[in-house]
Amino acid sequence: MRKVVSRDGTTIAYDRSGEGPPLVLLNGAFRDHTIFDDLVPELARHCTVYAYDRRGRGQSGDAPEYAVEREIEDLWAVIEEAGGSAAVFAGSTGANVALQAAFAGAPITRLALHEPFFRVEGFPKPPSNSAQTLRVILESDRRDEAAEYFLGPVLGLTPDAVAQWRRSPIWAMNEANAHTLLYDIEICGDFTVPAGQLAGFRTQTLVLNSDSTSDWLRAAAAATAAALPNGRGLELPGSWHRIDMDVLGRTLVEFATA
Repeated sequence: MRKVVSRDGTTIAYDRSGEGPPLVLLNGAFRDHTIFDDLVPELARHCTVYAYDRRGRGQSGDAPEYAVEREIEDLWAVIEEAGGSAAVFAGSTGANVALQAAFAGAPITRLALHEPFFRVEGFPKPPSNSAQTLRVILESDRRDEAAEYFLGPVLGLTPDAVAQWRRSPIWAMNEANAHTLLYDIEICGDFTVPAGQLAGFRTQTLVLNSDSTSDWLRAAAAATAAALPNGRGLELPGSWHRIDMDVLGRTLVEFATA
């Protein structure tokens, strides 16, 4: 993987593929750039794709102290590598990072978001002490318990659903990246849709959700799109918190190259 040095000196690893307008991909909780392995081939036929590991994940470095501002600087550094401006696709908590970067003035030409982590009225927010609870769990290096806590009380999955996750091949990555769940909790803040900031954001934005996702994620996507003056929402076929890759690829190419 290629490397770029973020403002605080942390090394951020990324893959670059394809030719065409630059498109940066930003992953959500638990994952690294490999979450996009099935998506990149379609995108790379039309775009120069930059898929990077968020700090603390994969081949990227980290710092002793975390701050959301550092993640903003990481995305900005990758955009600079892409030529100084780029379209961005970000999913899950990565969508929250991308929005914060956009609000900070990052040179994002078009922004596509997949199910940002907000909670609208009518859907309970995660426990207010989520960060403290996770920190205590991780101080004892109980990574499996931290992953379960994030999926359960924070995301709202049932015990049966969490048990199914534990049996899946991706559980090893969940445990490996469990320490970064504290980053994602901080990124989400109080989980409220930042309607005021969104109202002043003028970049063309596409907010996506799956037709089989959780009601709270669907509602959050709709509220985000509705608050954007140059935004629109689009529901696509998929499963929980995931859009079918072939459909997603075509949609992103059309949006990023318009």
